[in-house]
Amino acid sequence: MKRQDKADRIAAILDGLYPVPPVPLRHRDPFELLVAVMLSAQATDKKVNEVTPALFARAPSPAALAAAPVDEIRALIRVVGLANGKSKNLVAMAGLLLERHDGQVPASFEALEALPGVGHKTASVVMAKAFGVPAFPVDTHIHRLAWRWGLSDGSTVVRTERDLKALFAPDLWHRAHLQIIYFGREHCPALRHDPSACPVCSWAGMKGRLAEEARRRSRR
Repeated sequence: MKRQDKADRIAAILDGLYPVPPVPLRHRDPFELLVAVMLSAQATDKKVNEVTPALFARAPSPAALAAAPVDEIRALIRVVGLANGKSKNLVAMAGLLLERHDGQVPASFEALEALPGVGHKTASVVMAKAFGVPAFPVDTHIHRLAWRWGLSDGSTVVRTERDLKALFAPDLWHRAHLQIIYFGREHCPALRHDPSACPVCSWAGMKGRLAEEARRRSRR
């Protein structure tokens, strides 16, 4: 099957399962979204949603976060992975929002990626959700599924993002990003996956790639 035909069929399946996928990270504005996405690196959305209410109560604005002691922020997010580095980046990020952007989250990939702790994936989520700019955020899970399904060669996250953008229309990018995340959790996990029962892998999964995943895990 041609890659584009496969992508079109996958998109139809995802639309049937998740017609309006919600953003899993709770937030009320672009600042809270930015903070939540920064916290989500190597952490579950559930854990992030557990810590952000207290964090936002203590630091509801860039000014309040920039003025907060790093140790206090670290204590509030301690159950989230990489809390030491994230707490420092959050305070520094808030300071630069005040210094460079009048306390506002900038609607620019370049400006966002210049902030401490903000990579391309985080910037893509913020640009798409907060500002409606077409973006296809690719995390490790989407990278894995795109390779598993034969939509990309899996060489790099950058290559996967480029391939997915070419296969899906720009107005579908952000929705597809969320749909694939939910699909991976519910139907296509990394471990203990039954391809024959998967709505996509049962026909699109590439046996050699699934076997390679198993070999990689066995070597760890």
